[in-house]
Parts: sequence; structure tokens; C-alpha cells
Amino acid sequence: MTEQRRLDPEVLSMVLDTIDKLEKDKITLEAKLEMDRVGDFPEELIRFMLGSEIALHLIFIPEEYGGLGAGTSDIAIVSERMAKMDLAIATAFLAICLGMDPIRVGSTPEQKQKYITRIAEEGMVVAYGVTEPEAGSNVQSLKTRAERVLDENGNIKGYKINGQKQFITNGGVADLYTILADAPDGPTFFIVEAGSEGLNPGKHEDKHGIRASDTCPLSLEDLFVPVENLVGGVEGQGLKQANEVFGYTRLMVATFGLGGGMAALERAIKYSKERVQFGTTLSEKQGYTHKLLVTHAVQLEAARAFIEETGRRLDSDEEDLQVEGSIAKLFATEAGDATANDAIQAFGGYGYTREYEVEKIKRDIKILTIYEGTSEIQQNIISTFRLRTTVRSKGGYYSEMADRIEKLPADCRLNLAGALRTLNQLILGARNHKLTKAQHVMFRLADIITWCEVANALCHKAAVYNGEQKHSTDYIKACARLFVRETIEKVYTNGIKIALGCGATIDDAIEALNSLNMAETVKGFLEDMDFVAEGLVV
Repeated sequence: MTEQRRLDPEVLSMVLDTIDKLEKDKITLEAKLEMDRVGDFPEELIRFMLGSEIALHLIFIPEEYGGLGAGTSDIAIVSERMAKMDLAIATAFLAICLGMDPIRVGSTPEQKQKYITRIAEEGMVVAYGVTEPEAGSNVQSLKTRAERVLDENGNIKGYKINGQKQFITNGGVADLYTILADAPDGPTFFIVEAGSEGLNPGKHEDKHGIRASDTCPLSLEDLFVPVENLVGGVEGQGLKQANEVFGYTRLMVATFGLGGGMAALERAIKYSKERVQFGTTLSEKQGYTHKLLVTHAVQLEAARAFIEETGRRLDSDEEDLQVEGSIAKLFATEAGDATANDAIQAFGGYGYTREYEVEKIKRDIKILTIYEGTSEIQQNIISTFRLRTTVRSKGGYYSEMADRIEKLPADCRLNLAGALRTLNQLILGARNHKLTKAQHVMFRLADIITWCEVANALCHKAAVYNGEQKHSTDYIKACARLFVRETIEKVYTNGIKIALGCGATIDDAIEALNSLNMAETVKGFLEDMDFVAEGLVV
């Protein structure tokens, strides 16, 4: 592996301080609620954030084109912080990065120099034009067509594009677009500048959440794109280019789930210390802390550990992390959504009113389980690819993971190794009995896989964690134990349904499930919940 790319700590701290100041001065609670109420894109604010005074977009841009050249781990930290501030604003910024990605990974050196430099210097708003009315997460069902336009000598001088795009973030306000269309040799990205004849943004969508983010359809009617704006100069590379960045882009959406979830959780924690009911604060009641705070705090800590691990791997130039991106997105966005939902409950009737913001966070965070590939798409990817990996490795993939886990201190991991070995038996047994033909079985396997791999990341973090973040080492270890217990429970309950309830009996899996020893696993769980609760509300 190559050396990881990291920003100078002082530069990263400066970026985070800039976001803090921005929130204090311009994105106050009152401002956020008003942007949400009106539902219009705050173009003046976004242009200010892209302007020379702040230039937050430079963190996404490589140094050679005038950016800060931050690695994935640093961008994840900044993205989480922006999501905690406001998910609509964060979405507008992520879309700039997403729209630039086909240029970053697929363009010729000349295209990169021209357009990435312009994005850096001019603070251009970028849109990513892939989704279509009848092809949401399934980009292979592309219907937008790019026909070659020839000169008098029969050489290609450009392309004429026709089609419809739907749910395009920044679609009505962008200065630059990367549009995916089906050329004669296959799906291809094209760079299109705003104002091009035939590029027609539609009406801004009136959305349930992230209402300040611009979302609109695009109509492409005989849109002429010169040949020099074909990304990479070769047709048919579009799906490859899109897949190449899924590990990264879905990890960024995962950071949004973490950031939005933390925003909701922190508000619920603060409220628990202030609200007195029946003579004591809510923070002193297990019915509040253990039900509405602890479970979510543990899951968000687990999400953070997996995001950090995947970020390190991407920064070390490890390739083919599409499944890890899917696991991160599925787990972190669902965890964030659940946290926001219970934050409303935590505030009681006040949580249902706009001024306490948690209902807005809940509305905003829901989209994270939908855009950049729905949770169901992620489940399909996770189960399909991990099934393939498990079969090809003859069970070695999870056996080796279990072996590494067993080398960690027992107070960090409990019997996660047993859960991983049981997962092996479930995957191989389900395949041998042809149960993997049932999508419901594959989705249950995806859930078990996700929890096991996220638990693996949290256990490894707990084993080496030295208190560099805000929590103590004992707190992180308690979170790891609680999460492993819940993971083993999910393996057991889902595993029994797969092994016994789907038309065939998987004997090896049943034996492995019985060896998990649930009675031993749950010992000490309330003590750990008490400890985490105390750490949250201290």
C-alpha cells in the first residue's frame, strides 16, 4: 500500500473552524428553518461558500489543479461536519464533487486541466446527470441517446444528445454538467456547460426534505456536445467510470448519515439534561437514555469506525471497494435515519414542531437511504458480491477475518469470530441449497454481512483506540461489546430463518448458530448500557 494522503492537521482544523464560523454567522437555526420553509436554493449563500473568501470546495480538488488535495479520510471528516450543520447545504456540495468525479477519474489530461482548474478557480456549481425517470439506481437501463455528428470528411465532430434526466441535484443552478448518455459504443459521459442550446432544466422539485437543495429534471433536446467534451475521448467508458467512484461517493453519503444522526443525537442528549419529568431530568431515566440514546450512539460509533477504516483503505490506493462503500452507506444512513426518528420521540410533542429542528433533520436524512443507490440496491450489491467472494475463497474471506478478530483482547470483541464463522456457513449453505435465488434470503444475508463487517471495524478500533477522540477507551470498548451482542443476535435470528424457514434445512449452519451461545453473549449488557449512558449525559 502507498502512504496515505492526509491534510496537514492545522489546515484541516482551519477548514472545520471555517464551517463553525459559517454556521454561527450565516446558517443559524433561524436561517435553516427559513430555507426549509421556502424551499428555494440559497444561491447567494452557496456562491459565498464557493467564493475566494471561504472556497470550501477546494478540499475536494487535487493540488495540481489548485485545490487542497485532501484524502478520503479528511473529506469524510469535513463532510460529516457539513451534514451536522445542514444536510441540504451538504448535498449541494457533495453534488459538486460527484459531478466532477467523471472528469477526475476518466478525463484526458487536457480535460482535467481545463475543467477541474476552472471548478477550483471559478467556484463552479457542478451537476451529475445520470438518473432518469425510468432508470433510477439501474443506470444500465439508460435511455438518453448520444448520436454521432460527422463533418464533411466523415470524422466525428460532436454528438447530439436527446433524453430526460430526473432528480438532478444542482440541476437548475449548475454552471457545468457531466451527462451520461448511450453512445454507439456504449454509455458515455459528456461535459456540458450551462446555457448550451438544448439543455433545459425543469421545475425545482417541492421535496419532503433537503428542501434548500436544488433538485430538478433536465430535458435534453438535440443538445450538441463537441467531441472534445467526450470524457476520456473514448465512447463506452461511462459505467466503468461511474463504478470506479462508487466506493468513494457512497462512503461520503455514509458520512452524511453519521453527521445527520449525530446532529439529532446531540440535540436529544442536550434536551435530556434540561427537561425535568416526575422530579428528575430525562437523562436520569433509563426509559429515555437506554431506549432513545444508547442504542443509536453505539450504532453511530460503529458507523464511524467503518467509515474511518474504509477511508484509510481508499487513501492507501486500495481498489475495488465498491462493496465497502455500499456497506458504509447502507449501515450509516439507516442508523442516522433511526436516530433522527427517535430524536423526535425524545423531545415528545416539541420534537414534532419545527422550531426544535429534529423533525427537519428527520425529513432531511431520509433521502440518504434513497439517493446514490437505495438501501435495497446496496443490499443487493452486498449480498451478491460477498456471496461470490465467499464461494471463490472457499470460505476463506470470513474465516480469515474471524482469525484476525480472535487475536484482539476479549473485552473488545466477545464472540464476533463465532458470528463470522456462522456467517460463512449460512452463505455457503444457502448457495448449496439454492436459497440464494430468493431475493429475501439475499437481503437477510446482506444485513448479517453488513453488521458483521461493521462490528469487525469497531472491534479493531476499540483494540487500538487511545482516547484521541472525545470518548474514553472504556467507552469505545463498551460500545464495541454492545454492538457485537446486537450483531450476534441479528446473525442468530436471521440465520435461523434462513437455515430452517426457507424450504431447506442447512444443517451446518444450524450447528454453527447453536454454538453462538446466546446466554453467554448477553452477560453484562445492562452494565455496558449504563456505562455508555453515563458517558453520553455526563
